[in-house]
Amino acid sequence: MPHATAAWLVDNSSLGFDQIADFCGLHILEIQAMADDMTASKYTGRDPVRAGELTLEEIERGQADGDYKLQIQKGPDQVRRTKGPRYTPVSKRQDKPDGIAWLLRNHPEISDAQLCKLIGTTRNTINAIRDRSHWNIAEIQSKDPVTLGLCSQRELDAVVAKAAKKAGIEEQGVDEAKQGVDRAALIEELRAERAEEKRLAEEALREGEDAPEGSEGEPAAPPQGEELTAENLFKR
Repeated sequence: MPHATAAWLVDNSSLGFDQIADFCGLHILEIQAMADDMTASKYTGRDPVRAGELTLEEIERGQADGDYKLQIQKGPDQVRRTKGPRYTPVSKRQDKPDGIAWLLRNHPEISDAQLCKLIGTTRNTINAIRDRSHWNIAEIQSKDPVTLGLCSQRELDAVVAKAAKKAGIEEQGVDEAKQGVDRAALIEELRAERAEEKRLAEEALREGEDAPEGSEGEPAAPPQGEELTAENLFKR
């Protein structure tokens, strides 16, 4: 709240306008307007000493030296949560059942423990949604938890990959991919054989070898409705 802090310093200290402007990140003309009571908005002063941003000694040091730049005080380190379930904002907690229903339907390989950690829910809620005994089951709609903001896409992908690896789905997918490669190689081999057969048939047609009886130097006419091709001639 730079404007409110600047208003308090103008009213309660003899600091220079340039010192206040530098500390609050404002233009010196804004500080001048506050001092002259010419601002369009009236700001309620905010005490930076009580807020822990400045000390009285720091203000006195600045008042004694007009070239001194006020130094903001470092606040206490915030306590970070390292254990326990994921914290979900109150505004998103009603979306948890929708995200759980989506995960149960699309990723049944995820264990309840992983789901609890990912969404920040309980096993009782998961079981209630799974067996459709949840008190609000009629209103629950399956929705992607990433879209709902309950987790990130990276977190979801990591949990799905871990669950798939544990369930052996990944290895099965590798085997299927290997079978697909073998099948493609077999198809290519068959195509090469057919091309070779077609080439031999065309050569036989040009050289008149093994041609059916007909007019001299020409193969017999094909049956009615059959197209005259090198492959058909080779088969006949």
